[in-house]
Amino acid sequence: MVAMRNDWMRRWRAPSAVAAGALPALAFPAPALWWFAYVALVPWMLLLRSAPTGRRAALEGWLGGAGFILAVHHWLLPSLHVFLIPVAALLGLLWIPWALLVRELLGGIPSAGRSASALVLVPAVWLLSELVRSWQGLGGPWGLLGASQWQVPPALRLASVGGVWLVSLLVVAVNCALVLLLTVPGARIPAVAGVTGCAVLTAVVWVWAAGPTESGRLRVAVVQPGPVPDGPDSAERRFAAGERLTRPLAGQRVDLVVWGESSVGEDLTARPDLARRLASLSAEVGAPLLVNVDARQADRPGIRKSAVLVGPAGPTGDQYDKMRLVPFGEYVPARALLGWATSVGKAAGEDRVPGTAPVVMDLPARPDGTGAPAGVRLGPLVCFESAFPDMSRRLTLDGASLLVAQSATSTFQESWAPAQHASLAALRAAENGRPMVHATLTGISVVHGPSGERIGGALPTSASTAAVYEVPLARGTTLYGRLGDWPVGAALAALAVYCAVAGVRTLRRPAPEPTPPPARTTGG
Repeated sequence: MVAMRNDWMRRWRAPSAVAAGALPALAFPAPALWWFAYVALVPWMLLLRSAPTGRRAALEGWLGGAGFILAVHHWLLPSLHVFLIPVAALLGLLWIPWALLVRELLGGIPSAGRSASALVLVPAVWLLSELVRSWQGLGGPWGLLGASQWQVPPALRLASVGGVWLVSLLVVAVNCALVLLLTVPGARIPAVAGVTGCAVLTAVVWVWAAGPTESGRLRVAVVQPGPVPDGPDSAERRFAAGERLTRPLAGQRVDLVVWGESSVGEDLTARPDLARRLASLSAEVGAPLLVNVDARQADRPGIRKSAVLVGPAGPTGDQYDKMRLVPFGEYVPARALLGWATSVGKAAGEDRVPGTAPVVMDLPARPDGTGAPAGVRLGPLVCFESAFPDMSRRLTLDGASLLVAQSATSTFQESWAPAQHASLAALRAAENGRPMVHATLTGISVVHGPSGERIGGALPTSASTAAVYEVPLARGTTLYGRLGDWPVGAALAALAVYCAVAGVRTLRRPAPEPTPPPARTTGG
């Protein structure tokens, strides 16, 4: 009977690992159960600490990581189809070191010292997995655990000090402390101390790291045309919808009008008639337009996605070409090897050409000399570039007063993707102490202030409209802006110390006594 029970438990451990790894997805939009992030890892960690062998823990760490990727990115199925499964399996490997460390430090009955070490090292290794998968070629930093806290003001204040990385560390540390409280009675003191330390750190940051100081206001209009059916003239119909929604902004004294990603489907050099229409629209509204051109350009080879600023006299000359392209969506990595992905999903048939450098644009004042404060500069990003903390930080250090992300998630219109993407604007705004506009073609479009707070209402996926936002500007630099990804460095340093100590202990361990040879006997 005991053998049958053990066999049943072994059989269910693998699917349980997949399900446990998927649980944290509920903390992200669209469910957005932000509080769930602080307990979501507990079932997975309980499973890992009870793994009978290191090999079993590695397997369940891999399966749980794959489950997490599948759950957070399930909306990619219409594009990648079955190809999403090997992608999840590949990325799931990144959680194996974390799983082994959970078993090593939390398994059995850990001492108080081992428990205290776990509260530091388990979050550090989790952060390492987030750091590695944040590389563009692996899909970028989508679904970082700290990003689930985008609507929590104390967490946003933490992000202004240490970025989304610091928030991730604290969320994992709380999960680790709960596991100790549930399973190791002798570790309650370090566990309670860990939770208390996280609370105290958050309170100190809330009091000490003052919020941004307002330096003026900017009236920004976001134009969201809504879904346009696919067809040979869809680009022209989308452009016309943008024109129609922009014209009523005349007389509303806006300082900037923002259109979404791929809002212009033809190169403005090759189509001067479109450039004239945009210039006329800018003159009519009394504000420059930041549009996004998704086209093969006349003077350069290849297709680019470019943020272009257009004034009453036409394009101002300010243009930013998207630097970080979406794997499979905008290019196929190692196309000679993986080009078959285009036959099973909606992978890019032709690789787009990436830009080479970030661009900060000067926002001109209105023709009557009023409007935006002097010296306002725009930092444009395109689509999933808003997921990369380093890109918005670079723009801020280069002088951007307003961060603008132009996006289009129409392929995933009825999924969690639009809400997940929109939530990233809050993190980027808080990290840099700069307001951020997230303008899309089909929703969700949002604006967040320099502390990450929501400004006005969001434009849902059902909306075809234009909205004007009174956006507060801010001066100064956040601690994250000055120091960058220091929590990552601290996590790596803690792991280096752990590895060094473990290495020294191994060297000092006495060698086992040699086994004497068996006694020889003579036969009679």
